[in-house]
Amino acid sequence: MKHLLLAAATAMVCATPLAAQNRIDLIRPDAPELAAFGPHPVGVRATTFTDPDRIDVIATTAEGTPPTRDRVIQAEIWYPAAEGTEAGTTYDTILRDGVTPTALTGRAAHDAAPAEGRFPLVILSHGYPGNRYLMSHLAENLASKGYVVVAADHPESTYDDQQAFTSTLVNRAVDQRFLLDSMAGLEDEIGQITDVDRTGVVGYSMGGYGAMIFGGAGLSQTAITRTEPERFVPPQDLLSRLAAGSDAHAELVDPRVKAIIAIAPWGRQHDFWDAEGLAAFEKPLMLVSGSDDDVSVYDAIRQIFDQTTGTTRHLLTFEYANHNAAAPMPAPAEAWQYSESLGRAPFDHYADPVWDSVRMNNILQHFATAFMDLHLKDEAAKGEYLDLVANPADGVWSMDEAGKPADDHSYWMGFPDRTAKGLRFETQAADQ
Repeated sequence: MKHLLLAAATAMVCATPLAAQNRIDLIRPDAPELAAFGPHPVGVRATTFTDPDRIDVIATTAEGTPPTRDRVIQAEIWYPAAEGTEAGTTYDTILRDGVTPTALTGRAAHDAAPAEGRFPLVILSHGYPGNRYLMSHLAENLASKGYVVVAADHPESTYDDQQAFTSTLVNRAVDQRFLLDSMAGLEDEIGQITDVDRTGVVGYSMGGYGAMIFGGAGLSQTAITRTEPERFVPPQDLLSRLAAGSDAHAELVDPRVKAIIAIAPWGRQHDFWDAEGLAAFEKPLMLVSGSDDDVSVYDAIRQIFDQTTGTTRHLLTFEYANHNAAAPMPAPAEAWQYSESLGRAPFDHYADPVWDSVRMNNILQHFATAFMDLHLKDEAAKGEYLDLVANPADGVWSMDEAGKPADDHSYWMGFPDRTAKGLRFETQAADQ
């Protein structure tokens, strides 16, 4: 069986040269309007941020003062680059199995000079496990449109450093705040172009869990006081620092964050939030999910949508998609091959059985652009891309002789005719 899988993967790679390049910057001809790359060349730089006093969740025991240690976070920063920057780069990384090397191809230029100006900040936060390149397609795309984007490898939560789940539960939202503070502290030329007072957060799965907490949804008493399962119970009530209504949680929530996109956010299916805690979330929110998500559970994500009554929020649904909806980059060619360490091909970590990954990436790029432009750049006209009939089948495609929308046109703005099939977009206003 292993040999059959390897042969099939090899044949596929040879037959599809674009796939073999592991491109993260593909835009399909049928992509929605705002998925297109923007006017800026893109630069990218690697950096390291160190939090010297973080509680070491892994080393904390049932009694005694929790130990602390340096929490070293590897990060990548994408940014608008100076005019004339030559496009094209590769990113050397590893697959989901934690050992197999792969190279991704994008359009950013390593260590390019930055463009002039000041640009809002977007923080990208991967799942458990993941790494800083999982949403690199979105990072490059947003940087080309005038954003500085930072994505980090969250320690104890990456492909080659996957440790106790309790560390991610305690640290993820704190990591996101630390990334914001670290970007605010940059004194180099990247720091000079970064406007941290206009920050958005995009989190996937456990990154979405962190983003919900960081955005204002403190944890429930059920999450704080439960005694099982063990993987949900950090020692010494360390989750109490994230509890709804606590001073520590109030200090974590940051006014510089203006918008949150939570993709398949994990947690509500296990009562990590309740209705009261979710109602305290007041930042503009977009939720993204597959209707068949059986990891974060679609019905639980709909609960988040219904219970975040303190803000206007949107829910973008990919019908029949599972947990990998929209966020992960296309599966690298090496992920099609059997992995001895994982016991299967890592393909299913990136791909969806129903939806094409590039298609989902393009749709996310479109909606993320509209949402962030509206809330971080005050571009009110982008709100029209979010004012949609819930079911595109209920929209009318109607163009005049000049190819402009007629008065009765009500199809999803920015989507070519017939291309919003399989999607649903719902909006609820605050207090509803």
